[in-house]
Amino acid sequence: MKSIHKFISESLALRNENNSLRTLKAESNLLDFCSNDYLGFARSSDLRILFEKELKKYPNYSMGSGGSRLLAGNSTFAEELEQEIANFHQSEAALLFNSGYDANVGIFSSIPQRGDTIITDEFIHASIIDGVRLSHATRYVFKHNDLESLEQKLKVSKGKIFIVVESIYSMNGDQAPLIELSHLAKQYDAALIVDEAHATGVFGELGKGLVYDLGLCDQVFARVITFGKALGTHGAAILGTEALRSYLINFSRSFIYTTAASFLSHLAIKCAYHELRNSDYQSPLKERIKYFRESITSNIKLLNSQSGIQIILIPGNKEAREAALNIQNAGFDVRAILSPTVAQGTERIRICLHNHNSMDDIQRLSHNLNQIIK
Repeated sequence: MKSIHKFISESLALRNENNSLRTLKAESNLLDFCSNDYLGFARSSDLRILFEKELKKYPNYSMGSGGSRLLAGNSTFAEELEQEIANFHQSEAALLFNSGYDANVGIFSSIPQRGDTIITDEFIHASIIDGVRLSHATRYVFKHNDLESLEQKLKVSKGKIFIVVESIYSMNGDQAPLIELSHLAKQYDAALIVDEAHATGVFGELGKGLVYDLGLCDQVFARVITFGKALGTHGAAILGTEALRSYLINFSRSFIYTTAASFLSHLAIKCAYHELRNSDYQSPLKERIKYFRESITSNIKLLNSQSGIQIILIPGNKEAREAALNIQNAGFDVRAILSPTVAQGTERIRICLHNHNSMDDIQRLSHNLNQIIK
């Protein structure tokens, strides 16, 4: 066991030496510019009141689930919620998962098989990479949003082919060229899978997502949506056909072998969708994004993004960490994204804009960024 302790100590020491040691931070009194709560649902008093009101209608539902969905954890409520979610996003069916990580691991570890090919954007989320590894399929990586690079990989692909992208990239905030990707998928008989985690609730009519907004629902094999970001709750769902839903129920290990989410979690999701349908939360966020981008001086390396994720490049772990700390000391909760999470030399500050950020908050943040980052 001494060798294991030594390995752990040396690994942590190396991370510390590289200025990339991760630590947990509790809540602070800083202004929130780092969470994924784009619409402010996680802190919404209206959503809380609605949840408490709806909860009284279900006195017979238990606090927990009691087992997996295939044992004691299923309910009519969960199945009706899945159909409601599917209808909202213009999908034939939906299947709930306990997190976006579980959803991605579940679909990519079960459908692609040895001899198949998965082609992913180089900036794809770690949960997708982990799922792909479990599939034993051949994986190719194409340059970020580069259609020519993708087609080169498509030409040498074998077996069933899967193209995997995020509609909005979590570490860049930019969009995937979904229309062009759908054309290539059709040309090469590939299945296009889109992770909509950072587009759900933010893009499209009432926040139905970028796939819906572009009219591609019928051309995308599967969509992964999550509820822990703009919807302010927890969990995820995979959207697709009834056949896909049935396949995942039978073969997706992260669905089969886990305790189902509680009724309370499902009720919170239902309430969040009620809020989405009953008000325009997208326009106020767009106004804040536009205002922020116009407030940043040209000497700052601000990546192109029309999402709530705004990225300022500050190469070097030490430099990015110090810049983030200086901004935090000014009262704003922003976080540095360091290598190895991003490629060395592309370290950055990741700023998330929300409806609960006032225009004055954004103006003061921009002023401090312009003063601190030279």
